Amino acid sequence: MIITDTHTHLYSDAFDEDRSAMIQRAIDAGVSRFFIPAIDSTYTESMLQLEKDFPKNVFLMMGLHPTSVKENYQEELALVDQFLAKRSFYAIGEIGIDLYWDTTTLEIQKKAFKHQIQLAKKYKLPIVIHCRDAFNEIFEVLEEEKGDDLFGIFHCFTGTLEQAKRAIIFNMKLGIGGVLTFKNGKIDQFINQIDLKHIVLETDSPYLAPKPFRGKRNESSYIIKVLEKLSELYKLPQEKIAEITTQNSKDIFNI
Repeated sequence: MIITDTHTHLYSDAFDEDRSAMIQRAIDAGVSRFFIPAIDSTYTESMLQLEKDFPKNVFLMMGLHPTSVKENYQEELALVDQFLAKRSFYAIGEIGIDLYWDTTTLEIQKKAFKHQIQLAKKYKLPIVIHCRDAFNEIFEVLEEEKGDDLFGIFHCFTGTLEQAKRAIIFNMKLGIGGVLTFKNGKIDQFINQIDLKHIVLETDSPYLAPKPFRGKRNESSYIIKVLEKLSELYKLPQEKIAEITTQNSKDIFNI
């Protein structure tokens, strides 16, 4: 059984004490593909080191996270441009809009989001979207940029069935993680109405640990709990869910 974690922050300082052991636990559990989102330039060196340490398992994205879109965002975007020009990545991400932490930066968040969508189109790469309290704003940008050359993953999808269907119309897979196992997560009430071909697995570790680890540090091996819940909801064997979602990740990331 090959399982793909399409979104994990393995470079996080939450893993500084046991990173190699934690990654090995995941590999032992069947998780052999880890896709690593960028945040900003302060994490780039750690990401490159991860790739060097685990070249067969770790696949890097490049981008500027919406919560890192500050006064210096143009300098940060210039660094993203430079890295994309000199080496290959598997996606532009995570990018998008976050109005939970700061609503005052909405306009520059939208500019950064659009710029990075253009980069994705230029390099024929998927985008990986971060959306928090910003579905309308995200959809507004996607509507402006839609086309066959725009595709990717709606990371940590926590919206409604209607929003799920709209994301899919924009060529987005839904990144499903620990929230699926939460009592108040709500997506468990309708996710089985979505064809599995639109779904990929993720942890967003060290964040959003699934039950029974909720509130603790998340790690990639816990993706098994998400797999178990999907298996229950779709009434399909875990192996089948793993096979379909990993193939979906291959279709998106082209590896």
